Amino acid sequence: MERGGTPVAEPAVLSVSELTRTIKALLDGDERLADVWVRGEISNFTHHKSGHMYFTLKDASSRIKAVMFASHNRYLAFRPEDGMRVLARGAVSVFERDGQYQLYVREMLPDGVGSLFLAYEQLKERLRAEGLFDRKRPLPAFPRRIGVVTSPSGAAIRDILTTLRRRYPLAHVIVVPVLVQGEEAPASIAAGIERINRFREVDVLIVGRGGGSIEELWAFNEEIVARSIYASSIPVISAVGHETDVTIADFVADLRAPTPTAAAELAVPHVRELAERLGHLEERLRAALRRRVDEERARLRRLAQSPVFRHPRRLVEPHLQHRDQLDRRLVDALGRLLERRRAAHQALVRQLALATPRQRLAAARSRWQILDRDLKRAIALRLRERCQAFGHLLGRLDALSPLKVLQRGYAMVYNETGERVITSVRDVAPGEAVTVRLADGRLDCQVWGIEEGVQHGNETRDHGPFRSGTDL
Repeated sequence: MERGGTPVAEPAVLSVSELTRTIKALLDGDERLADVWVRGEISNFTHHKSGHMYFTLKDASSRIKAVMFASHNRYLAFRPEDGMRVLARGAVSVFERDGQYQLYVREMLPDGVGSLFLAYEQLKERLRAEGLFDRKRPLPAFPRRIGVVTSPSGAAIRDILTTLRRRYPLAHVIVVPVLVQGEEAPASIAAGIERINRFREVDVLIVGRGGGSIEELWAFNEEIVARSIYASSIPVISAVGHETDVTIADFVADLRAPTPTAAAELAVPHVRELAERLGHLEERLRAALRRRVDEERARLRRLAQSPVFRHPRRLVEPHLQHRDQLDRRLVDALGRLLERRRAAHQALVRQLALATPRQRLAAARSRWQILDRDLKRAIALRLRERCQAFGHLLGRLDALSPLKVLQRGYAMVYNETGERVITSVRDVAPGEAVTVRLADGRLDCQVWGIEEGVQHGNETRDHGPFRSGTDL
């Protein structure tokens, strides 16, 4: 695309659906429009058969389409209609099919409630955040004592007592009179709840009053009443106004009843219903017993026809035979065991006989005699061997004896005193006396001359200047 010869970018073109979705995304992303309160007058109100409500909110200068789905309008305390001024709470978004923005209403109140409503909402949110709305205790199935905290002169107490007497006259009702409207009502209701809790013998507690305007019911929207209900150790049923009246006490109570009469019906069972239920249970019990008796009879008949009862001995005979076999095996085993024990006993007796002191002494004496005989033989043999060796040595020693040498003609020369053997001519001097030992005696001699040298046959060797010689 060109303009004046200059190329111009083509503008983005959206489809109607794209434009609508873009606007819807912008509105949905705005947190200020996610939770808004709008004051206006209802017009074109339609309650569709599906339960959804469609209407328009308008003021002097503008208007906006609105829708309240059935999931939200089922708890409305009033019926909207054209011309009614209301406060509507919801989120602004776009209905894509018509391309029209509208208010999706979650809550709606008649205009004029003002500061009371704001206080109600703020207290409800705070107590919800603290968890006071989360505890829901079960009610006793058959309460013996029922406490009722309400006005003693209102229609509510009459409805409650009438209903309790009609449905469950077995229960004992304890009424705690309190103020249920006015400035002193909240403290009076809280004190009544606390007093009935101190009594400690009540099984369930009904707290409420009859219908009235929002200002007359406002005591049950006070924090002191809500906290006293939460602090109660007795399960509490709230019964305030009519079905369309919802108070803070209803959120905190363990069970909300739409009316005081409904509270009495929820607190106790109906005796007639109990009787009918008991009758039904009794009939079921009788039928069950009859079926059980019939089943047991049939079982007994089957058992009576079973082989066990018809021929009981057949059941016993195999066991009797088995018992006999076991008996024989037991006797055999005992016999073998007895034989083994007897043999062992005899072996022990023999071992014991051999181990007596007399037997051991006789055996030791026999071994001693054998050893003594062997020892004597060995000693005698060794003695003979030693004697023979000694005689041989004596013979050899006698052969080497000097006396034997002397008997062969040799002589031994000693000095004069006989203490020293003269083995060399140099050991004596001429004129020195010597002793000569012969085989059969001794000669006292004197050296007359010395001739050194030894004759070997005819050869004589001279050993010095002197001629040596010995005169005997």
